[in-house]
Amino acid sequence: MRALTRGEARNARAAAGFLLPFLALFLLCFLAPIGYALYESLLRTERSGPLGLGGGPQEVFAGLDNYLQALRNDGFLAGFGRVLLFGAVQIPLMIGLATALALLLEAASARWVGFFRTAIFLPYGVPGVIASILWGFLYVPGISPFVELARGVGWDLDFLSSGTVLWSIANIVTWQFTGYNMLVLIAQLKAVPTELYEAARIDGATAWQVVRHVKLPLIRPALVLTAVFSIIGTLQLFAEPMVLRPLTHTIDSGYTPNLHAYNEAFTSNNQHAAAAEAVLLALVACVLSFGFLRFVGRRGRDGR
Repeated sequence: MRALTRGEARNARAAAGFLLPFLALFLLCFLAPIGYALYESLLRTERSGPLGLGGGPQEVFAGLDNYLQALRNDGFLAGFGRVLLFGAVQIPLMIGLATALALLLEAASARWVGFFRTAIFLPYGVPGVIASILWGFLYVPGISPFVELARGVGWDLDFLSSGTVLWSIANIVTWQFTGYNMLVLIAQLKAVPTELYEAARIDGATAWQVVRHVKLPLIRPALVLTAVFSIIGTLQLFAEPMVLRPLTHTIDSGYTPNLHAYNEAFTSNNQHAAAAEAVLLALVACVLSFGFLRFVGRRGRDGR
């Protein structure tokens, strides 16, 4: 192996110096929490004596018991089913709406385009907790103007019933994140050379044909990116049901997997079970995200 020259060694040390802060933060803020969660998920707390009051609690190795307990918990599994249904409906709706808005605003030449773009993006700047509080006022009977208007025409509207509360949460998420996804798609559209549009029009393509055969294929990477982020965000659903929970009895402690893990840790004081549920949630997010990327990549190679 050739020995490094003095200049090459100096450059290598400089590169390592730039990388070390990132590696330290990556280890401290990413790998360490994951490792600690895995460690906690393999333990359980045991108490000795009558009724568990004989001595201090001891942590012992539990193997995969916490994972098996989580997989046998009907409330935890029901939360997974709920967020999967949520994602199957809400994600295509939100991505479709963001795509339509991006195409409209990118093609428009009016002087108010910047204003509308900012107005649509603005809800993303509202924290999820605040957005849920704001929409909660619009959902609660006796306060909501929508409920009062519906009652005025003889329609009994309840946004927080067992059959509608999931879609009320979906409305909050869609309102908040459509503008963010729209800006991602607009950025991708702005990167497309305008010569492609001009060539398509010269060839006689209509506006819809330009959208279908030029714009949509070229923003495919941005669509995939926003879809993956939306899948991960759906599985992390927490703030909206947590805030709306005091307003209705239809949201229980296990309404979403995140909410179930939170209550296991801080209400039931069972951090080991909560760690196992968090690890399972991360695994499901990885499987769905990479499965979606593989599915999209296969369709791209097939030319569809």
